[in-house]
Amino acid sequence: MISSKFCLAKNSSRGFTLLEILATFVLIAIIIPVAMKGIGMVVRLADHSVQQVEACSLAENKLAELLVTQDYLDGAQTGDFRPEWPEYRWEVEVVEWGQASLKEITVNVLWEDAQQERMVTLNTLVYPQE
Repeated sequence: MISSKFCLAKNSSRGFTLLEILATFVLIAIIIPVAMKGIGMVVRLADHSVQQVEACSLAENKLAELLVTQDYLDGAQTGDFRPEWPEYRWEVEVVEWGQASLKEITVNVLWEDAQQERMVTLNTLVYPQE
């Protein structure tokens, strides 16, 4: 004689129902696009940060070059960083600052990021030696 316990265990199913599987697919369909959008945003922010750091470094190098060569005495200038950094360009402005014969040198580094122009500005004061 077979016990009722054994028959109950033999008839019970250990799989998932169709409703549980459909509910899982719906949750996955909702979660995956949201997660991918978040990952895309993080990648864009990381790329923007890298560009910002590169632009700051290029501005520092350009300013140091201008100070060493005293090319800032020629006044406003523009250019780019080709061939190493073709996506960046620079502008230099030189204005008199105060009445102490000081000059303010402003270096702007510009680049395009997602169809939007971005800019980093670096300033310093210098007392030109005649």
